[in-house]
Amino acid sequence: MSLDSTTNAEVAAEADAPPAQSDLDRKINQLFPGVVVRKDLVKAVKGNAIVPSYVLEYLLGQYAASDDEATIQAGIDAVRKVLADHYVHRNQSELVKSTIRERGRHRIIDRVAVTLNEKDDVYQAEFANLGIKGVLVEPATIKAHPKLLTGGVWCICDIEYFHSEDQRVVPWILGSIKPIQLSNFDFEGYLAARREFTTEEWIDLLIQSIGFNPELFGRRAKLIQLVRLIPFVERNYNLVELGPKGTGKSHIFSEFSPHGMLISGGEVTVPKLFVHNSNGRIGLVGYWDVVAFDEFAGNKKRADKALVDIMKNYMANKSFSRGVETLGAEASMVFVGNTSHTVPYMLKHSDLFDELPESYHDSAYLDRLHHYIPGWEVDTIRGEMFSEGYGFVVDYIAEVLKSMRTADYSDRYQQHFTLSPDISTRDRDGIHKTFSGLMKLLYPHGQATREEIEEILRFAIEGRKRVKDQILRIDATMADVKFGFTDKAGTWSPVTTLEEQEYPTYYDQRAALTPEEPEGDATPVSATTEVRAPVAVAPEVPVVVEPAPFEGHREFQENQRGISYETLLLPYLREATEITIIDPYIRLPHQGRNLVDLLALLASAKDAADEISVTLVTKAETGQYEQAHLLMLKDIQDSAAAAGINFAVTWDETIHDRSIRADNGWTILLGRGLDIFQKGSGSQYDLAARRQEFRQVVAFGVTYIHGEGGL
Repeated sequence: MSLDSTTNAEVAAEADAPPAQSDLDRKINQLFPGVVVRKDLVKAVKGNAIVPSYVLEYLLGQYAASDDEATIQAGIDAVRKVLADHYVHRNQSELVKSTIRERGRHRIIDRVAVTLNEKDDVYQAEFANLGIKGVLVEPATIKAHPKLLTGGVWCICDIEYFHSEDQRVVPWILGSIKPIQLSNFDFEGYLAARREFTTEEWIDLLIQSIGFNPELFGRRAKLIQLVRLIPFVERNYNLVELGPKGTGKSHIFSEFSPHGMLISGGEVTVPKLFVHNSNGRIGLVGYWDVVAFDEFAGNKKRADKALVDIMKNYMANKSFSRGVETLGAEASMVFVGNTSHTVPYMLKHSDLFDELPESYHDSAYLDRLHHYIPGWEVDTIRGEMFSEGYGFVVDYIAEVLKSMRTADYSDRYQQHFTLSPDISTRDRDGIHKTFSGLMKLLYPHGQATREEIEEILRFAIEGRKRVKDQILRIDATMADVKFGFTDKAGTWSPVTTLEEQEYPTYYDQRAALTPEEPEGDATPVSATTEVRAPVAVAPEVPVVVEPAPFEGHREFQENQRGISYETLLLPYLREATEITIIDPYIRLPHQGRNLVDLLALLASAKDAADEISVTLVTKAETGQYEQAHLLMLKDIQDSAAAAGINFAVTWDETIHDRSIRADNGWTILLGRGLDIFQKGSGSQYDLAARRQEFRQVVAFGVTYIHGEGGL
């Protein structure tokens, strides 16, 4: 029996059982009682109700915010009953209208939008699913809930019915209305509870609150997800994310918070977004914390130039004009869209903003963006990635983030680090805003170590550098910038983007100053170009000098691609006849496949008539998986023998570090052993399942030593 089949059998046997609580889940419930909910419950209660997650979690927070299974089940039943009795399905609107008429009064859950009828000088509500409009709304209600005027808010309402002989009188009467969002919370209690969590635990809590299983995300992937929350906690934050389809780019802005508005990029107009000059009504930026543009990419799309100009001014100055009057607003702007080309293709032929409409593919507009999320690093969303653990009820964390928008944490790094002096004011603003946002998300209590501050400072700099480096490809007049920081000891730390490390040949390009400028004979040298002395050779006989393998230490970042055993390990194992692989964890199926990949590479690289010996030093598996472990290694041994590799296993329960030692004099110290690749989609049709260079890696280091370290 294989490990996979055993696991599947266990899952099948426990299919109806509630998920086991982790230590983190118990801690979450202990420190945040009543404001957390099990995240898989949303699916359990949603059914065919087309409502945002925050609406469902609002109800779950009322009835099922507990870790007691009986209370949870009772809460689920209660929420289902509330939805059955009060949520309005479009195809049942006439039935609900009849219920209101017969009862005289009925409570409903619906999306409500209010407009001002200037002719009669009254506010009138329209109910999206119920299909009624012209319902009178008191001015006091609008004053208390101004967002009702900006396209619709999910509400719990009491609707009354009173028929009149006057045909002009609408029979529907609004008895009460309550937008679905938290009314108050204890911020000091939030900070006190945060102090009880480690940084890793807190990040996992936030990831679970978004709805994802943190065990399937690396540290960098988690930070990328959390950057999507910065617009909710930071005023006037301008964020862009471009990447492949299906990575959840717009999910947070439509489902996560009642303070965010997601609109299609093609549906926005100046009056809708900023101000309607004919009646003076303020647009979306005056009422929402976050305005996100979905499907923003598409270089064939046409954009209103007036809108682009006003948007540029607003993104830079936080203000816009209404006639002769200048108005300010705090809404953050988010632009998300799909890419149709790979990163190296875009870097070779254009830039990473290649997909934007022409009007936005402009250096002045792009320079106002504070951070560029590399959407190509985000994995396609799969069912297994959703969390069954506990996270904050969405409306609770949404109010927490909203309350922190006025705080400024942008200077918290200055006790340890100083930014490069040639970073411009606009670059500095982008870095500061991202850093401040991540500080408020991760360390709202202000307690972070030097290493933790450095981590998010690097991340903030990288996101702004990604923006600036692409602008340099578009506008040659922009000054080049050295992105990095100096610590108090004066040590300079440069910051690079991940794609800069992956594709240096294509990355280091910038716009020419003039089209007529002669190319000359000199070849420009980038920061990553290795300068070598010319080698004198006889003109008749070309000489190819094979470079010696690198000796020393290298670090690889999470999500990096283009890495394979062929480039990472094989150059150091050529000509070796005896190789020892020391790795205590060759137990799970994917770890066995990693080992097979390396053995297959060694077999293909040697002469078919030669044999080599490979010894694996590892720890033995015990318990129920012991037999499966032995069978896996025996299968590997038999398969390797057919390819001329004598594979043997030595058991050693004391080993911890991982390395590869060869009799050609090379020792390779592998921090994570062979297990350097992230879990893929699992599809047999995924290219990454066939070629390692298409996979993303976890963060790891490798050290190459020649000489004494060899066998």
